[in-house]
Amino acid sequence: MPHLLEVQDLTTVFAGDYGSSVSVDHVSFHVDRGEVVCLVGESGCGKSVTSLSIMGLLGRGGAVTDGSVLFENKNLLAMSEKELDEIRGDELTMIFQDPLTSLNPVFTVGSQIMESIRIHMHLSKEEARARAVELLGQVGMPDAAGVMKKFPHTLSGGMRQRVMIAMALSCKPKLLIADEPTTALDVTIQAQIMKLLGELRREKNMAMILITHDIGVVANMADRVIVMYAGQIVEEAPVLALFDDPKHPYTRALLDTVPTIRDDASRQLMAIPGMVPENYDDITGCRFADRCPYRQQECDSPQELYRFEEGHAARCIVAFRKAGQVGREQ
Repeated sequence: MPHLLEVQDLTTVFAGDYGSSVSVDHVSFHVDRGEVVCLVGESGCGKSVTSLSIMGLLGRGGAVTDGSVLFENKNLLAMSEKELDEIRGDELTMIFQDPLTSLNPVFTVGSQIMESIRIHMHLSKEEARARAVELLGQVGMPDAAGVMKKFPHTLSGGMRQRVMIAMALSCKPKLLIADEPTTALDVTIQAQIMKLLGELRREKNMAMILITHDIGVVANMADRVIVMYAGQIVEEAPVLALFDDPKHPYTRALLDTVPTIRDDASRQLMAIPGMVPENYDDITGCRFADRCPYRQQECDSPQELYRFEEGHAARCIVAFRKAGQVGREQ
C-alpha cells in the first residue's frame, strides 16, 4: 500500500540580506494512514519549516528548491495555489504554535470555523453552524454555542487551542500536522490537549505529524520518531527502539536531559553544550560534531543515514562502525 505522505529530498531555502541559506536539507520520510510520526529536536533544527514546506505556507523569502511532497501520490509542490486550497483545510490540515496569531481577531470563532466547513463540505449556513457547534463540543469546549459568538482575544490559551483543533478537524482530514500544539499552555491543559488529539486520532484513523521538543509527549503519542538537527534528519526509528537503543549522540543527549520515574536520587540531568549552528549548510561533515563528546576525525567527512536495522537509521559513522553493521538507508 502506498504511503499517505511521502517526502523525498525536501530542500528549503530562505533568502536574506546576505544571501540565501538552507533551512531544510534533503529531508526524506513518510507517514502511513493512522500513524503518528513525531519530529523532535531543539529550536532552529528545521521542524516547523519542514511542516510549512509541506503545506505550501513558507511565505515571502522561503522556497522549496528540490525534492517532492507526495500526498496520496499527488505532488503538492507541483500544484497551483487553487489546487492546494482544495486539499489544505480539507484532507490536509495544520495546528500552528500560537493560536492567537493564527486566528483572525476581527471575526468571531464561529464564523472562522464555519468558513472552512462551507468551502470544503458545501453545507448551508445553518448546517455549517450546527457542525461547528458539534466540533467545539467534541474538543471539550464548555458552552460551545456561546463560544461561537466570541472573539479569539476573549478566550484563554487553552480554549483558543481547542478552537484551532476544531477548525483543523472540521472536514475530517486524513493527515493533521500539529506544530507544538501545547506551547505556552499550563501542564494540566497540555495533558488535556494531547489526550484529546490521541482520542480523535483513534476514532477517525487520522494520521498525524506531531512536532515537539517534549520527550514525554513523544513516548506517549508516537509510532515512529524522526530526530532533526541543523536541517537534517539525524535519526529515525520506531518509538520503542529509539528510547531503548538510541544510535546518534544527539538523540542520546536529548534523552539524557529528561528525568524519568526510574531515576535514583543521585542522577544529574545533563545539558547539551553549545548551540545549534546558524550557517549549517556550510558545514561539510557532521553538523553535531562541535557539540559531540565522541567526535573523531572521520566526523569531518560528509555523513549519510546508515541503517542499523529495519526502520532504524542514524547519520553517524562512528555509531555505525561501532555496531559493525552494513548497508545504507536509501
